[in-house]
Amino acid sequence: MSLTANWSYPTAVRFGAGRIAEIADACAAAGITKPLLVTDRGLADMPITTRTLDLLEAAGLGRAIFADVDPNPNEKNAAAGVQAFKDGGHDGVVAFGGGSGLDLGKLVAFLAGQTRPLWDFEDIGDWWTRADADAIAPIVAVPTTAGTGSEVGRASVITNSETAEKKIIFHPKFLPSVVICDPELTVGMPQFITAGTGLDAFAHCVEAFCSPHYHPMSQGMALEGMRLVKDYLPRAYADGADIEARAHMMSAAAMGATAFQKGLGAIHALSHPIGAMYHTHHGTTNAVCMPAVLQFNKPAITKVIGQAADYLGIAGGFDGFCAYVDELNASLAIPKTLGGLGVTDPDIDRIVAGALNDPSTGGNPITMTADNTRKLLLACL
Repeated sequence: MSLTANWSYPTAVRFGAGRIAEIADACAAAGITKPLLVTDRGLADMPITTRTLDLLEAAGLGRAIFADVDPNPNEKNAAAGVQAFKDGGHDGVVAFGGGSGLDLGKLVAFLAGQTRPLWDFEDIGDWWTRADADAIAPIVAVPTTAGTGSEVGRASVITNSETAEKKIIFHPKFLPSVVICDPELTVGMPQFITAGTGLDAFAHCVEAFCSPHYHPMSQGMALEGMRLVKDYLPRAYADGADIEARAHMMSAAAMGATAFQKGLGAIHALSHPIGAMYHTHHGTTNAVCMPAVLQFNKPAITKVIGQAADYLGIAGGFDGFCAYVDELNASLAIPKTLGGLGVTDPDIDRIVAGALNDPSTGGNPITMTADNTRKLLLACL
């Protein structure tokens, strides 16, 4: 079976090994003539980034890069990126990298033409309608990890550096015009990043599948996304050059991010404030929290997780699924507790308040309260 395809759902996706060679054509399709490539510091000097800049330059599109992006990007990174976009006279963004590079790149394209401040566009009610939609620059997204799925998302997660809170900034036009999913770009990922990002994709699928909201399309996508992670994450972890496994994990990441239009839940509600306050890796934090959240939600998800277990070929229904998650985490060297991620002597009250204030709480099958969220957090610790 050929692992190369063109998809138009949820946006135009050019999928397949080697397709980064089409970056200039993707820019043309998006109407970009002078792109700013936005990525994180760790990727700035990597061969995959240099080659992408070479391809842009060879096509006459310039060679501009902004890489002042933190692992948990914040409003200061955004302001610097917007300034670079304006100073360079750019007309579009190539968002390149993992979740941080993709989220910040999308935000730069969004903010460059706006007059209101960043936090006016937080994902609250219809605040997104405050934006001048015509002033949003086009985006081409190129993921280099297989986890967040931000390349097919309509939002960016940005940390408020003043308050150490993660905020979700939303607009439908955050969705990139063109996406290039080239699994060859993920071959160089270290094992711990392969594990953390892969389990981020798994968490997206699990939470979307368990969300009580009605979205059958997302439900089907979440289920198959879980299967791809189950079958291919261990292979990608064991052999980073396994292109078939890398390709299927890229698909799982995009599927998880598309599926969570149905909702997320307590895993993300906890990991957002923990990551903002203690700078933990997002996907790995999700993985640590998942076993406790499954037990927390057990009264509401026993049946639906049993259905997932049947589809995935996991015996034992809900309990069998939970045992599988524990085994998967252990096989990928995921710590059992948040203490293993360096979260020691945490501010419990502040994390609980942040979790309850996070939009992800709305998709959790069990209503989250101050009391039960505190007990859940202690279980993760």
